[in-house]
Amino acid sequence: MELCFAFSTDDGENMIKEHAGQAKFFDVYTFVDGEATFLERRDNSKCKGDEAMRHGDPKKAKATMEALKNIDVLVARMYGPNLPRLLKKFLCVVVRTNKITDAIEILKENMGKIQDEYQKGESRKHLVLTA
Repeated sequence: MELCFAFSTDDGENMIKEHAGQAKFFDVYTFVDGEATFLERRDNSKCKGDEAMRHGDPKKAKATMEALKNIDVLVARMYGPNLPRLLKKFLCVVVRTNKITDAIEILKENMGKIQDEYQKGESRKHLVLTA
């Protein structure tokens, strides 16, 4: 099964320490047969544009989802109050690591669990994965 993953990042190397939607960018990778391949970096500037938006604001969730079109799995260190909205569109995975390269290894080790949860559709729950 081929899945497309997005990582919440500000620098392309590290996962952000804030909620997933606070990232400047989403680095997009595809996972096929246990291998991760970088596809592109997507800008998430829409979410930063209106400082009046609070965490959990549906408009903020909508802006984040716009940047995440065609993504199957969103990977971050933390999620905010919009997590239930996000789960309707894709699987949300929490990783307890700073580096994207380490997160990729954690995902590879848990790919069966990720695929099983992803296939549950809108009834899916988020996953928390550690090394």
